[in-house]
Amino acid sequence: MKQLSLFPEENTDPRSPESVNWNLWHGCTKASAGCLNCYMYRRDESIGKDPSIVQKTESFDLPVRILRSGKNKGLYKIPAGSHIFTCFSSDFFHPAADDWREEAWAMMKERWDCTFFMITKRPERIAEHLPKSWGKGWEHVTIAVTCENQEMADKRLPIYLSLPLFHHSVMIEPMLSAVNLQPYIDAYKAPEGTPVLKHVSVGGESGSKARICEYSWVESVHTQCMKNGISFYYHQTGAKLLKDGKLYQIPRKLQHSQAHKAGLDSLRS
Repeated sequence: MKQLSLFPEENTDPRSPESVNWNLWHGCTKASAGCLNCYMYRRDESIGKDPSIVQKTESFDLPVRILRSGKNKGLYKIPAGSHIFTCFSSDFFHPAADDWREEAWAMMKERWDCTFFMITKRPERIAEHLPKSWGKGWEHVTIAVTCENQEMADKRLPIYLSLPLFHHSVMIEPMLSAVNLQPYIDAYKAPEGTPVLKHVSVGGESGSKARICEYSWVESVHTQCMKNGISFYYHQTGAKLLKDGKLYQIPRKLQHSQAHKAGLDSLRS
């Protein structure tokens, strides 16, 4: 049920856009070193739940739910223009979710008036699990890939950067080693000669068992991005940041603000 017209003057949703979490299935299996201290595993195990069991959630159809009463009756519960963080308690391309993915794509296609953002550690499964109408990508859907160290960058980026995606975005989080993106920036170009890779986000690891992130690693990736016109975002410091030979223990509540104070963020549309 589409309620918004392709013609803006006919759109009637009076509400402001929102940022929404859509965990349409929950549970995952660990794929690489970045998964060692997974926050979802910590949370589930703390309440005696098995985090490796992938299950559809009660929020599965959240983007297409309709308001049944009130002044906005008949509109989607999620306002037009909202940004929907998708499948952050699992992996959208996990094989255990293969039976549900086609319906998930259909909901995202219906909600063309919102943007969807997901992150995967399984880029090798993307090509065979895109919707038939995908073409060169859907502008309102971003599929990002995680490369927490050089090993995963070397393994995942040749696959990921070859995919037909409207947006190519790399998350280096938790950052566990220095990462050289330059070979992939050079090798994968758009027809106009610019890098296929458009955005990189970097962050350290949180939690009581967090591994150290070195600030020089962050600076190096920032330099690579600035040199090549790629958007860069320093998401968070992590709990343990090594800078100029000194180890800083950073409380969770300060990890985002301290990262932004570094002045490295350079976001481009």
